[in-house]
This record gives sequence, structure tokens and C-alpha cells, in this order.
Amino acid sequence: MTVPEPTRRNPSPDTDGDGGGLAEFGYSQTLDRSIGKFASFAAGISYISILTGTFQLFYFGFGTGGAAYWWSWPMVFAGQFMVALSFAELAGRYPVAGSVYNWSKQLAGPTVSWLAGWMMFTASVVSLSAVALAAQLTFPQIWSGFQLVGDASDAGDAAVNGVLLGAILIVLTTVINAVGVKLMARINSTGVFIELIAAVVIVVALLLSIRNPVSVLFETPAPAAGGGGYFGTFLVAALASAYVMYGFDTASSLGEETVDPRRTAPAAILRAVIASFVLGGLILLGIILAAPDLADPRLGSKDGGGQLVLLEVAGGTIGRIFLITISIAVIVCLLAVHTAAIRLMFAMARDNALPAGSVLARIDPKHKTPVVPAIVVGLVAILILVANVGVPEVFTAVTSVAIIMIYIAYLLVTVPMLVRRLRGQWPDEGQKGYFSLGRLGLPVNVLAVLWGAAMAINLAWPREEVYGTGWLRFIAFLFIGVVALAGLTWFRLRGRHGLGCLPEHRAKEIEQGMGETA
Repeated sequence: MTVPEPTRRNPSPDTDGDGGGLAEFGYSQTLDRSIGKFASFAAGISYISILTGTFQLFYFGFGTGGAAYWWSWPMVFAGQFMVALSFAELAGRYPVAGSVYNWSKQLAGPTVSWLAGWMMFTASVVSLSAVALAAQLTFPQIWSGFQLVGDASDAGDAAVNGVLLGAILIVLTTVINAVGVKLMARINSTGVFIELIAAVVIVVALLLSIRNPVSVLFETPAPAAGGGGYFGTFLVAALASAYVMYGFDTASSLGEETVDPRRTAPAAILRAVIASFVLGGLILLGIILAAPDLADPRLGSKDGGGQLVLLEVAGGTIGRIFLITISIAVIVCLLAVHTAAIRLMFAMARDNALPAGSVLARIDPKHKTPVVPAIVVGLVAILILVANVGVPEVFTAVTSVAIIMIYIAYLLVTVPMLVRRLRGQWPDEGQKGYFSLGRLGLPVNVLAVLWGAAMAINLAWPREEVYGTGWLRFIAFLFIGVVALAGLTWFRLRGRHGLGCLPEHRAKEIEQGMGETA
């Protein structure tokens, strides 16, 4: 039986009395609306997680492109800021859980929106596993007791221990998310506050220890074989920046739980991106300028990288304190990724767009949160972690592909948005009070699409430096193809026939209207 899709009314900033306006989208308020401005900002910035990403991937960017790789950071920011500006407009108009999925649903047909949600959800679960593994890079350096199995210097033991630490952290984030959004927001906000303070202190410490002139930022290594000169090398190195600056839409994915989301979410998205750009750029700049020897090969290796420079600058005790703050950043990043995946699964399940939708969309009456998605996402992420024990190179490749899927999911929002604009269907009139780019909307939207398409191609390009040799070089096309085909097959054959808001989540006035019609 096909459940009719609720009819949207013309949006009004005052609907529902809190600026949320869920009734206009056909939904009832079932989640706990308690997230404030800073917590919303924290959700976006913790997903980006500057301390996690910059230190985890500096070795790759510097090892590939040398000091000049730093310029990829402002380049990626410029492109992603165009996407963030477009998302800010959508966040004010459609403050609904599962941002990418619901935005695409308002702009395109059901197949496109379902695919956007499916790609983003799959990528989020894989990303959850990847972030969990980052604990192995810092925890054992803080205290040897975190090495639960064997020796950290042994690759096999490190892989197994990474899975154990990651699984423990995922269980922790599962429990936190199941207890309720208030606890999640408190922990996340506290962690982000610590991360921001630590980032500022690290920037100051690095910049006070400058040993290299700014001119080193224009020094390039010999270009890699295969043609393209340094530009080709730079595009590879830019992946280190592209892997960090995404996930800012999380601030809007919590829109149904945010107070006054039409005003709060757009500002939170933009502030998260800008703060990440400034602090992340200064950290990378500081690492390069403070490095004792830029020719040291350890700067381009996993066992050195930015952490090596930080420890040399700060010393043992202070350096260990900095490592603790980086570990806190890993935890809150993990919490944010898990939270975003839960909201996306809930949003799709509420529309009966996933198998067992009524179970997945069930809200715990006490904690006002979707508990089943928290458990399902956590279990699947732990199962994915196990792949790191036997075939870590495959896991690394799949993790890289997950980032591409997020960029594709973003394109499945920005492209339909651009089509609406070109057709003159973008609802600028009569929506005063929403964040709007006005006449700049079209050029910004065009740049967002061009940037997203170019970066997705750059990320997926079958390079040995990124994906390894043999068939793994083409894993981006293979993995994404399989995920998209399998998902669309289910959706087209079965899923689309039952698509529609579940009765228990339908707005009361919609229910009354359907009852009167019957």
C-alpha cells in the first residue's frame, strides 16, 4: 500500500511557534528540541574536527606536495565555502533532520533524493569506522596502557588494537546518542570548546617557534612521474585538505532538535567552515614554518608528520597534553559523525524509505531520541572495522571512497538547486527572514556545482599514490557503482512503492485532513 506524501504548505518562519515549522513538511515534533546556538555550531565544527584532520593527514599532503601543499587549504576552503553558502540557504528554508536527504527531496524527485540520502548514509557509516581508527595514532602515545594487544610498533598488533579501541569508542558514542540529544550536545560542546582552546594554543606555540621563512611555501618538490608537472602533484596533495573540510551540514541535520533552527543552523554552518579554515590554516602554516628540518623524511611519514613537529616544539610533557586534546577531538568527531548518521537514517526511515522503516524511526518515549538507528549504525561500523585487521589497504581505500560519496551526495543537492534557479523556481519571494544570498545565489550555486564535480573527479582518479596498485586503483568506481546500483535496485523495485511519511510521524493537521477526506 502506498502512503500518500503529505502536502507542503507555504513556509512561514513562525510556524510551530519556534521557527522550526515541521508541520509545513508534514511531520510532527517527536525529537527533543533543546540544542542552542553554540551546540549547533559545535556539531558542525566537531564533524570537520580540525585537530583530528590536520594532524592525521599532514604527512600525506606534505609528503606528496611539499611545503607548497599549504595552498590547497585555502583552495579547498574557497570551493567548500560556496557549498556551505548554498547549504545555509537550504538550512533556513528546510530545517529538517537528515539535511542532505530532505534538502534534495524538496529540490528533486524521489529517486534523486533517495540516492543522495543513501550515498551520504553509507559514507557516514564508513567514516565512523575510519575516525574510530584514528584513536590508535594518539592514544598509545599518551599512555602505553591503551595498547591493549601486543606492541604498538608491530603493524599487525596495531591493527588489532586499533579495532579494539575503535569498537570501545563506538560503543561509547552509541550509548551517549541513545541516552539523548541533551547529553550528546553537552559532551560535544565541551569537547569542541576544549578543541578550540587547544587549537589556538597550538597555533601560538608553533608560530612562536618559527624557523623557516614564509618563502618556503613556494618551494615545490620534483613532480611525480606520469606528467602534469607540479600541478598534477598538487592535485594529489590537495586530497589531504579535501578529506578534512566537509560535514558542516551536520549543524542543519540536527535542525529538528535546534531552537530557532531557521536562524541558528545557517549561521552555525558558515561559522563552522570559517573557524575551521582559519584555525586549520594557521596550524598547517605553523607546522611548516616551525619544522626544524623540512628535508626530514619523517615529516612525510605516518610515524612523524605534524605530531613530530608539535612534540619537538612543545616538549614531552606539554606535547603529551596537546596529544590529549587531539584525542578529545577524535572522540567528539566520532560522536558528531555517529549523530549525523543516526539523524539521516531516522529521516529516511520516517519516510518509509528504508527497510523496516517503522522500527528504525521509532522514538524512545523517555529519551526522545531514535535508539534503534544508534545501535544499528554502531554495530555496522564495528563490523566494518574488522576489515582493518586482515586487509588494511582495502579499508584505507574504501575510506577514501567514502569521502567521494559525500561529495557526490552534496552534488545531488547543489545540482537540483541550480536547476531550480535556472528555471526561475527558487523561492526567494515571500520568504523574508531566511538566510538568502539574493542575486549572488546563482553564481555561488554554479561555483558550488563546478567545484563539487571537479573535486569528486580528482578524488576518484585512479592514482597509485592514493589507492595503491592493481584493481584497488579503480575501487572508487567499483565501490560507488556497487553501492549505488544495489541501493537503487531495491528502491526502484520495492522501496519507492511504499514511500511516504509514516502515520506515527505525520503532523496532526495532515492526519485530520486525511481523515476528513476518507
